[in-house]
Amino acid sequence: MKKLLKILTIPLLLVLLAIVSFVSYLTVNEYRPLPIESIPAAPSAQKVDATKPLSLATYNIGYGGLDETTDFFMDGGKNVQPESKQRVEQNMAEITHTMKEADADVYLLQEVDRRAKRSYEINQEAYFQKQLQMNSLFAYNFKVAYVPIPLPPIGRVESGLTTLTNLSVTHAQRVDLPNPFKWPVRIANLNRALLETRLPIANSDKELVIFNLHLEAYDNGKGKIAQSKKLADVLAEEYAKGNYVIAGGDFNQAFEGSHIFPTNEQDGWAPGTISEKELPAHFSFAFDDTYPTVRVLNAPYTGDYHTSQVHVIDGFIVSDNLTVEEIHVLDKDFKASDHQLVKINLRFL
Repeated sequence: MKKLLKILTIPLLLVLLAIVSFVSYLTVNEYRPLPIESIPAAPSAQKVDATKPLSLATYNIGYGGLDETTDFFMDGGKNVQPESKQRVEQNMAEITHTMKEADADVYLLQEVDRRAKRSYEINQEAYFQKQLQMNSLFAYNFKVAYVPIPLPPIGRVESGLTTLTNLSVTHAQRVDLPNPFKWPVRIANLNRALLETRLPIANSDKELVIFNLHLEAYDNGKGKIAQSKKLADVLAEEYAKGNYVIAGGDFNQAFEGSHIFPTNEQDGWAPGTISEKELPAHFSFAFDDTYPTVRVLNAPYTGDYHTSQVHVIDGFIVSDNLTVEEIHVLDKDFKASDHQLVKINLRFL
């Protein structure tokens, strides 16, 4: 009996030791950014001209791996990684085509991988920088040495926010957002941020301050609330300085008052709602709900809003010293990403 217990105990101890060692490794190597971290910006002499319109586009590219044929395990689907590197490259080429069609002065991208197993180690920031011939700024949203779930596991992820523009940037920084996750879940999860970019305005001492964002998706709701509050605080702070301010990206929340597309009975991820009352004074939402901006990844896309759940969660927050001339979704029917590009045209008041 003692011999049998010994035989059974040794493998269990070895498994326990492996788990403890792995958790320790992730804990030691946990991404721990400072509250504010500066980001280097390439030099450019092209200042913002406040007498002319300015265009921005926001686009969650889904790391080139969430096209119309895919589902995703966190949304109620099964898939973890795209079927091939070629598929990711095809999606990235299609995403580039959409961005060029938008022809914006500034692009705010989310879920851009620098190095990740899920996107076959492609440096997507460098790819888009080259394809669009634009300077890029990058802030990590997700940096984990190895994500151990599900099976097969996600593995290494180095991903985040990318802002592309050839306009002059005086300063850029990563602004850390509240993290709703506790240890040990935190060590293999996202650590979200705002990517703040400050652009000088010709013949003015004011700046255009742009925030690129991707708020919490898979928490109990408290994370999105805390992150939205932090966003509101920084927007109010910049407006008080007399600056022009705009925030754009994936809010992972439906905009209050936006069109609600048909709700089906399938299980899957669902967004909360963000309302005007959560914004500071002098700010308002800008969104287009003619088409949805995201689909739920519980199943491949059917092409029908009645059978594939869709929402409007991508858009902008704009200060009242800017006027929105136009905003529209470039409807590509989720061909290359689970999100759609949203473009806004602005004028300075």
